Amino acid sequence: MAFAAYIIQMSDKPYVPAELLSKLWRTLIEFDMLSEGDKILIGLSGGKDSMFLTAALAEAQKYSPVKFELACYTVDGMFSPNFPEKELQAFCAGYGLTHYHEKVNVMEAWQNKGNTPCFTCAYFRRAATNRKAKELGFNKIALAHHHDDAVETFLMNILTSGQLRTFLPVTKLSRSGMTVLRPLLYYREAEVIAAVKTIGLQPLKNPCPYDGHTKRQEIKEHIEALAAISPEVYDHLAAAMRNSPNQELWPEQLAQKTMVTKFHQFWQKKGKKE
Repeated sequence: MAFAAYIIQMSDKPYVPAELLSKLWRTLIEFDMLSEGDKILIGLSGGKDSMFLTAALAEAQKYSPVKFELACYTVDGMFSPNFPEKELQAFCAGYGLTHYHEKVNVMEAWQNKGNTPCFTCAYFRRAATNRKAKELGFNKIALAHHHDDAVETFLMNILTSGQLRTFLPVTKLSRSGMTVLRPLLYYREAEVIAAVKTIGLQPLKNPCPYDGHTKRQEIKEHIEALAAISPEVYDHLAAAMRNSPNQELWPEQLAQKTMVTKFHQFWQKKGKKE
């Protein structure tokens, strides 16, 4: 699509209809995401999720009784020489937002680290975004994780690390002092896709060479396969992410030193009886 045509299309329907914002408002209000005078930097990749998040927050900004500022930031992972800088700037300009971007050579960083490329990419993108937000004077970062992302992360952590963990709606980072927001957590991925079509957004192609070939994609397919057998699987996984009085989990595993001490104390009881 030509640059000029992109700007014209974005100016036709630049805002999100009110009926598509109910879940955004619920998340913002339920989890106390907004404070007066917040400066929020949106992590904009150019994909469907971050574009919808940008459009939705820009619309919410117009009506919110709590006033806040917005801008967008993109990390160029240098997967492709054709970084869509003009397209992203035009998209942000359609909402009156400033767009910032920086280059991070993810593949070079990965070759020097030895972890999986996905882990390295996520780590360096987070670090770059936190650094840029602090440098520009922002106090919050908004990321476009939706409900499916949270459920997939929950199951992935159970299967790969034995931990009951997923994305939190609000995460406070002690090192940088930033607060990370995830305002789309009540939207299913299918709802985001439908909203993007309704608004007329044009998501950019993901340049990552591993797109569609990740552990997350495997987990997504596992959930779909389980749901084909038991349709309630997704809802049950989602319910399990919540703190609940119905939880019955084992106590935290004791450290080896503590366990050895308990063994000694237990067997010493025999000698005392004799």
